[in-house]
Amino acid sequence: MTTQADTPLAHPQPRPQQQPYAQPQPQPQPQSYAGPYPSADPRPPAEARPSAEPHPSAGPQPSADPAPSAGPAPFAGPYLSVDPGPDLNSYAHPGPDPFAHADAFAAPDPFAALHPQPPTVHPLYSRVVPQAVPPKPVRAPRIPPAPAPPLHLSPRALLTGLATGAVLVTGLWLVQAEPSVRLDALFATLAHLTGLLAGYGTLAMLLLMARVPAVEHGVGADRLARWHALGGRYVLSLCCGHALLALCGYAAHTGTDLLTALGGLLGYPGLAAATVGTVLLIAVGVTSARAVRRQVRHETWRAVHLLTYLAAALAFAHQLAGPDLAGGQLAVWLWTLLHTTVGTLLLWYRLVVPVRAALRHGLRVTEVRVEGPGVVSVVMRGHGLAALRAEAGQFFRWRFLSRRLWRTALPFSLSAPVRDDTLRITVKACGDHTRRIRRMRPGVRVLATGPFGALTAHRRTRSKVLLLAGGVGITPMRALFETLPGGPGDLTLLYRAGNAAQLVLREELESIAAARGATLHYLLGPSDGPYDPLAPRALRDLVPDLPEHDVYLCGPPGMARAAVAALERAGVPASRIHSEQFTF
Repeated sequence: MTTQADTPLAHPQPRPQQQPYAQPQPQPQPQSYAGPYPSADPRPPAEARPSAEPHPSAGPQPSADPAPSAGPAPFAGPYLSVDPGPDLNSYAHPGPDPFAHADAFAAPDPFAALHPQPPTVHPLYSRVVPQAVPPKPVRAPRIPPAPAPPLHLSPRALLTGLATGAVLVTGLWLVQAEPSVRLDALFATLAHLTGLLAGYGTLAMLLLMARVPAVEHGVGADRLARWHALGGRYVLSLCCGHALLALCGYAAHTGTDLLTALGGLLGYPGLAAATVGTVLLIAVGVTSARAVRRQVRHETWRAVHLLTYLAAALAFAHQLAGPDLAGGQLAVWLWTLLHTTVGTLLLWYRLVVPVRAALRHGLRVTEVRVEGPGVVSVVMRGHGLAALRAEAGQFFRWRFLSRRLWRTALPFSLSAPVRDDTLRITVKACGDHTRRIRRMRPGVRVLATGPFGALTAHRRTRSKVLLLAGGVGITPMRALFETLPGGPGDLTLLYRAGNAAQLVLREELESIAAARGATLHYLLGPSDGPYDPLAPRALRDLVPDLPEHDVYLCGPPGMARAAVAALERAGVPASRIHSEQFTF
């Protein structure tokens, strides 16, 4: 009898009866595809696979647990990964899967490599675990750029520019000059030179007082005032010399005496205008003399001083009509451009800027506080005062729009840094206007022009600073004492006063000194007493390393002059002594 095993079969044998408790052999798991598209079945063809069923002659085989499946690798793409989780067959049924090896007896598919096989685990049963998607970069909040620091024109640069202009004006005269040995021609040539220099000097003096911020911050208002006063004397001398040389030249040319020549010159309209301008400049010079100024009111002096603008305009008209610019049309254009530039700066910074600031900031007096005998602090509040960029140590020109104060702009330093749209000045009653400020009521509108002055932190060259104040000069020193950068021991304040009752803002100074670890000394006693606390030896005793300090100084003129001399004898270089003096 022939058994089925001995007969060759042309067709696949029917599936043999599986032993009831036989465990299937572990199958190799396909490697998962890591790319973005499904891959073909990586398993070998069915006929090449080892059969998991034991040979009939081998008898019963011991069961073995299949090797744990590692499962397909998760998707390595950038957004999502597929985690197949545990093998679904492990909990589909407790026994062996009767169809686990059905493909072992299937006919081989010749196109199996061309048809991708589905994944081992059905996607519907897969757990989709979102990867940590990189968050969108959060844009940092835009921080507005810090305002640019104000421009500073150094004193040397300003003097160099003014001197260069004078040289160019002299060159213009040389181009026009005609050599001659005649007396009238010599007088006329020198008159042209002095006339050109006088006109240029008048423009230079107006520029110094135009309140241009770069000039005020770099040079300092007090130094500009001194240069203006000194330069005014030279300009007035040039004007008088120009008039005298022109008169002598005309008399020599006509062969007449000086009085007859003067009558003839005044018949020319341009020369008559120049004569009026010269008279106005002489009036300004006389009232600005120190002896005369002490006798006149500030309002009177200021009204006369404003006549300088009219004198400059008349002189410009005379120069255009006279022979001073006879060199050509280019000289006339350049001279006109120079006058237009200075006039525009004057109009802009002395009129437009103050009015615009008044309309923009709406500054009003909120409090008038008594600080000591004859001393008050005026607190003012407005809108957007940070735009003023006022620094500690600077001052404004304040025009209080009350009945008896609106006509005069008074210069007072800030006695505290700008904070919460609030400005504060501290004023000592020493004249009619300052006494009226004490009686001022809250609510008064204020026109503030500025800030001005160069007594600020930008002058600092050393890490240690000495602040030296006298009397009401403590006001800018108090603001610097609070705001100057420095650690404990870097700041020292010496406050000179006649007695303890004259100390102003004492509580604030002591509070600042305690908070910053700064040194504070009160130098009390009469100025004519036997002991001088500002003597060089006394200063060295208070500040042992005094030559290594920058010194900021503000006080009455006599005290300031004595302090500067004592500091220089104590070893402090003059370049490190910073002060501003104002007397009215």
